[in-house]
Order: sequence, then structure tokens, then C-alpha cells
Amino acid sequence: MILTVTANPAYDVTYEVGQLVRGEVHRVRAVFERPGGKGVNVARVLAQLEKSFCVMGFGNAEFSAALLDLGSTVDLVHALPRIRRTLVLSETAAGVTTSLWEPGASVNDPDAADRLVARVQSRLADATGVVISGSLPGETAPDLPARIALASTEAGLPVICDIDGAALELVARSVPGVVLVPNSDELQRLAGSPLPTPGDVVAAGRRLRAQGVGAVVATRGAVGMIAVTEDGAWHAALPEPLPGNPTGAGDAAAAAIMAHLAEPGPLDWSALLTDAVATSAAAVTRPVAGEIDRALRDHLRRTVRIEKLDS
Repeated sequence: MILTVTANPAYDVTYEVGQLVRGEVHRVRAVFERPGGKGVNVARVLAQLEKSFCVMGFGNAEFSAALLDLGSTVDLVHALPRIRRTLVLSETAAGVTTSLWEPGASVNDPDAADRLVARVQSRLADATGVVISGSLPGETAPDLPARIALASTEAGLPVICDIDGAALELVARSVPGVVLVPNSDELQRLAGSPLPTPGDVVAAGRRLRAQGVGAVVATRGAVGMIAVTEDGAWHAALPEPLPGNPTGAGDAAAAAIMAHLAEPGPLDWSALLTDAVATSAAAVTRPVAGEIDRALRDHLRRTVRIEKLDS
């Protein structure tokens, strides 16, 4: 069972419009709304990959009830007075998306972080991996992801962190063996400098590995992914990018990566990257985050190009 931890969940709302024009009235062609947040979207993709999971994090009773459609275990610490919304405006004519993300309410329980750490620890014995995703709600210390990640790695589990800012810096410094899955902007902020070339990304990944990080899988949008691991560095991409809504593509990649990390036996990074790129691209063609086109994913896996990067 894979644990997905979402400290700042959301109701994901997607509006489809032909073209967005500032200052104009728009008639929305389609509306999609459902409970989400990064870790919840990871769980939705895991379900489509036929992996068992448990959704954890903060929430409230209403949000827990709304997640029952996932068909798996939901174990949230009820500490949020309300759940934020993330609004995505998807322009079908141009294939452009605009996102508006609310910050989220502050937790209403001073012991909520300790309760969440304890709740995760209680499930580690039955877990095969842990994915920690997304931002933190107000009044939450930035060390919460590091506390959960450290407890999980000490239990011998693979851990993915798809987070940002101070929380990402703390994880990178204090959790040996963790797998980081930052996008280009997040990795640049963590590195403290621009990373315009694949060589720059690899150098940044190697610096992180030198301080204890297990691996870095940098998701770089249409140009693919770069993984820096103990076995070397690889670049993986499709021959051509697919048009669509990229919201949730990173969550799909995290789900695919963890699906490989959670399996027993030797890890094939080339196969992992192939699956991660194909799964991420198969999410771009879907209108909402947390969904993939499985038939397209199977097709794309045969087209992914893998390149071993020189030292």
C-alpha cells in the first residue's frame, strides 16, 4: 500500500473556454469539479495503475466524505475549517491553461502536525512507499514534510517529495535517501541559480545527492525529465510534446515513479523514466488532474527516447 500525504488539499475546479480575454465575459463550455490536491491526484493515478493506496493529510469531515469515490482508504486528520479551491482556466483553442490557487485555511489545532506524523507512522508497517506532495496550509511549520519523510525512510520505505520552498530545502538537507521530484522552477529555487541546460540540471542534482538526497527526478514540462541517481543520469522525453492541459502531469509522474520504487527487486531507472514520461503525457490529454488515458500511455511508452547523460 502506497501512502499519499497531502497537507493542503483542494477542491479542483476546471473551466473550459475557447479563448480567455481579459475584461470580457466568457461562456464556460464545460465545468469539472472534484476533491483533489497534489497527493490526492497522485492517488487517483495510482488507482488507474491498479496500485493500492491510502490518502492521508489534513482535511475535514466533509472532504473525507467527498473522497469516498476513490474506492480506497482515506485517513485524514480533521484540522482544516474549510478546504481551498484551485481554479484552472483551460483555453481549448490555444491549448493554454491559467491557474488560480487559493492559499488555504490555517489549521485549527495546534497539535495537528504531531497527530498527522503519528497517523502516518501507524501505517508504515503495512506501506510499500510514501509520496508527500504539495504546499502547506497556514500556521504549519515547514518541517512537517521532513518529519514524515524521515520517519518513513527510517522504516526502510522509498519516499518521494514533490514540494517547494522552505519545506523542500529542509527535506533535501535532513532526509537521507529521499527522492525529490521538483519541476524546473522548484529545482532552480532549491539550487539558488538558473539551470538552463541539461548539464546544469545534472550538476544541481549531483550537488543534492552529495548532501544525502537519494535521487532527483526533474520534471521539465514538454522537454521531458532528467533523473540524477546513484547509477548515473538520464534524460527522457517524447519525440514531440502533446498539446493539452498540463495541470496534474507532475502528479501523474510522481505516481508512476512511486509505482516502480515500491516494487521489490532491482530498480531499472530507464524503465522508470519511460513510464513516468508516458504517464505524465497521458495526463496532459485529460481535462482534469488525476486522470490518465491508459491506452495512450501504453502507446507512448514505446516512443519515449532515453539518453544517458555524460558525467
